[in-house]
Amino acid sequence: MEQKTTEKIIKKYNCDRHEVLEMLLDIQEKEKYLPRETLDYVSERLDMQPAKLYHLATFYEALSLKPAGRCQVNVCTGTACHVRGAVKILDELEYQLGIKPGEVTSDYNFGLKTVNCVGACALGPLVLVNGEYQGDMTAHKVEKIIKENTDHEDEERKQA
Repeated sequence: MEQKTTEKIIKKYNCDRHEVLEMLLDIQEKEKYLPRETLDYVSERLDMQPAKLYHLATFYEALSLKPAGRCQVNVCTGTACHVRGAVKILDELEYQLGIKPGEVTSDYNFGLKTVNCVGACALGPLVLVNGEYQGDMTAHKVEKIIKENTDHEDEERKQA
């Protein structure tokens, strides 16, 4: 991320150290993770110890120090989804993407995670794709999600 963009985010919060979590969330939204250089810059600008920022980045599950895929796929593994076949859906995603939960594809198109329960048990098995609920998931729908998001990424690259 360019320092200019990071600086805009810092100024949005008036360089207030009490707003650092919101700053980190905004940075991550743009970058998809928190790069070390960016954290170092924020710590310098806010006159904070880098260790405090790294503590926040590792404490909150919403923050990540590792690059995430442009398309985040989260499989609900709560009881209702598990009973309705979440394991099969997860297996299919692992097979088609070639990654395990917590990993990112080599081209950074997809990140795969499991989540405990998202509170939409009637829709199970449930997959969240970039935060959007995809209920009654099947292997065929998994293939469709991957194709739609791969095609979308290819189109973005062509337009860039």
